[in-house]
Amino acid sequence: MKRILGVLLLLPVLSVPVMAQSGAAKATITVSNPLNADRNNAVVAVSWTAVTAKYPGIDTANFKVISALTKKEVPFQLEHGGERGGKSIQNLLVQLSLKANASSKLLIVAGKPAAVVKKTYGRYVPERYDDFAWENDKVAFRMYGKALETRKDNAFGTDVWVKRTNKLVINDWYKTGDYHTDHGDGMDYYSVGLTLGAGDIAPLVKDSVYFPLNYHHWKVLDNGPLRTTFQLGYDAWDVAGKSVTVTKTISLDAGSHMNRIEAVYTYNGDALPVAVGIVKRKEAGTILMDEQKGILGYWEPQHGPDGITGVGTIVTGEPVVMGADKKHLLTYTSAKNNQAVVYYNGSAWSKANEITNAAAWFKYLETFKKQLEQPLKVSVQ
Repeated sequence: MKRILGVLLLLPVLSVPVMAQSGAAKATITVSNPLNADRNNAVVAVSWTAVTAKYPGIDTANFKVISALTKKEVPFQLEHGGERGGKSIQNLLVQLSLKANASSKLLIVAGKPAAVVKKTYGRYVPERYDDFAWENDKVAFRMYGKALETRKDNAFGTDVWVKRTNKLVINDWYKTGDYHTDHGDGMDYYSVGLTLGAGDIAPLVKDSVYFPLNYHHWKVLDNGPLRTTFQLGYDAWDVAGKSVTVTKTISLDAGSHMNRIEAVYTYNGDALPVAVGIVKRKEAGTILMDEQKGILGYWEPQHGPDGITGVGTIVTGEPVVMGADKKHLLTYTSAKNNQAVVYYNGSAWSKANEITNAAAWFKYLETFKKQLEQPLKVSVQ
């Protein structure tokens, strides 16, 4: 009993309202969830212009975001690059959970913020044939660079590294080189080869996929703690007699299984047919093809003791057409010169004990699409 009383006596000290230490609120952010479902650990973008309009003298190194309800600090990130690739601040990113049809109020106050745990990360990996690898607290991926093109083990598409830890693992795995065995935090067993892998995109003309060579240029726009965004640039290649280049801007948020991808193709001529694809396995898996919603889901066959990988893509815009070739499950769409094709790709692993079967994976993809259709509403006062 003495120990319990001791903890109770300490609680008021530990729970001293942050507002008392930080002064009056300089701005109030209201985030509303219009969906009749909970939103867990969502990363929300708040326009920095809207923030500075209410708090023009804000010191970017000396402010906190506080929950009006709990008086606790809310993790945040200043997003600089974003979609525009500029150096100025574009958004204030915050991570929070909201119940169905509920709202949350956040207060911006002066004061030194607590350090935010880094939950997303990506980097160029020159020590491994120009890989570019990125991850969050749920998933990890990589794309292959120029140095791999001359090797027999060259590969094209998006690679998945399965994880069952919320820790960032990329640097440790590359340092040891021992990432094809699961030592308790995950591994790389996903096979890409000369395919689109786990949701890459490429031109498709007369049933032929025209793979670009591996990416040649890279640029990190933002690198956590809540969102990592980077660009990969590809050299021109021949697509049915037409010279084409592409730049891909890829973003991954903390807590999400899905990347957001903008693929911008540059070429001369009319619309360019493209396809977003997932590599098929020889053994039977479980497939979801929803052309109306643009959702393509694949729950792969069991990979021995390594478990099962779920892969999915969501292509935004008008209803799409789906199909398959000898290697892929495909979503067909088209690109216009210098206009982005926006889509999402992602993965899950049965041994992470969060999404453990095809039904759960497909439900995740469907819920993710609903969240895209009914985004969180944000206002600053």
